[in-house]
Amino acid sequence: MSTNAYIKYLTQQLVEYFNLTKKERKEKRLHRKEDKVQGMSHWFGIVPFALSMFIRKTIKK
Repeated sequence: MSTNAYIKYLTQQLVEYFNLTKKERKEKRLHRKEDKVQGMSHWFGIVPFALSMFIRKTIKK
């Protein structure tokens, strides 16, 4: 991507952002937060979760 195209893209994004009302910006931010995957599975997959379940199961027995 050339420098001019990048600057044009950034300008368009800023203009779109500033055209939104404060309430719309807040809602957009909240939706982005809700869509994020939380926890260790985001970084390492399901393996740490499976191991923790296995360890808890063996400790209880």
